[in-house]
Amino acid sequence: MRRRTSVVAALAVIVPLLAAPAASAAAPGCDTKPIEKALKELRGADASGISVTVKSPRCGVRNAGVGLADLRTGREVVGNEHSRIASNTKTWVATVVLQLVGEGRIKLDDTVDHFLPGLIRTEHYDGRKITIRQLLQHTSGLPDYLDAPYWEDELAHRWDHFEPLDTVLQALTLPPADDSTPHRFSYSNTNYNLAGLIVTKVTGRGIGTEIKERIIQPLGLRNTSWPGDRTTLPKPDLRSYVKRSGKLLDWTEWNVSAADASGALVSTGADVTAFFTALMSGKLLAPAQLAEMKRTVADPEESGGRYGLGVERYESTPGFVTWGHSGFMETGHKLRNAVTDDGRRAVTLLIGSEEFKEEKVDSILRELIRDLR
Repeated sequence: MRRRTSVVAALAVIVPLLAAPAASAAAPGCDTKPIEKALKELRGADASGISVTVKSPRCGVRNAGVGLADLRTGREVVGNEHSRIASNTKTWVATVVLQLVGEGRIKLDDTVDHFLPGLIRTEHYDGRKITIRQLLQHTSGLPDYLDAPYWEDELAHRWDHFEPLDTVLQALTLPPADDSTPHRFSYSNTNYNLAGLIVTKVTGRGIGTEIKERIIQPLGLRNTSWPGDRTTLPKPDLRSYVKRSGKLLDWTEWNVSAADASGALVSTGADVTAFFTALMSGKLLAPAQLAEMKRTVADPEESGGRYGLGVERYESTPGFVTWGHSGFMETGHKLRNAVTDDGRRAVTLLIGSEEFKEEKVDSILRELIRDLR
């Protein structure tokens, strides 16, 4: 579940990166220099381990790793590790909703109340005035359930099961935020858990099942899964670490059922890359629905950032547009990715540290995808 907080710390002082970058073999004619340069620079990002997947026309798909996937055993990152992809899940959920739009089962301008009558009727929030588009674009005005006092001590609920409806009801007890007026962008995980409930209402099946049958199976993504109440990651796993009271703690195991449609998926860099390249190349959505996904509003929390329907738009270099969705999970797992409009170039970074040099990593990612050939 992505949070808009930037934490930069020198983990390398505590946990030296003992492992040199490891990468898969290059294809004939592949210029590996940009990738090798990025891997070298990522070693200075102060992250315990980073799993790297790169796709380019000449090099194909390459997996690589920097640092350690497991600090206890010294296992090196090689690029095939499973990780929690957190809010990157939102793009997958938005894709399912837009497929249902294409099938005529949902309209973007339908209201929440149309599908879940009476659920949202409070002094501050009215489901009769909130549309599906607003949920997917974070312009509904609904607060983030993670701001509820219940979540101030997340560790206390580490092993607990939650239903998505529980999180929505938590959000409805909160007052509107200063920046959460309808039609204005305000990032809220509540929006996507609510969208998942609507998918269930329309299809009769959970959002995890819909993602599996509409995306995972058609694309042959063998390493992507909906965890439910499973607290462990499939092997090999990317362990994740947080620093509390000066101690480095392994928080990899966690029940993330509360995240649901806002961030529960488990995947690998290769599978995330395959999904995003298929999405941007038009293999998952009809042109009309893909165009709707790419209609953006300004994201005031990201310098120059814009947000579509479940996707973030980046244009760090004028005229060079990429898409993706970052993610951060309570476990400490983080994700950064970018893919070009045509899906031919992509970079996915899975990060096993809550704290690292985020600006440095983002800069390396942007430079790498520009230089891929």
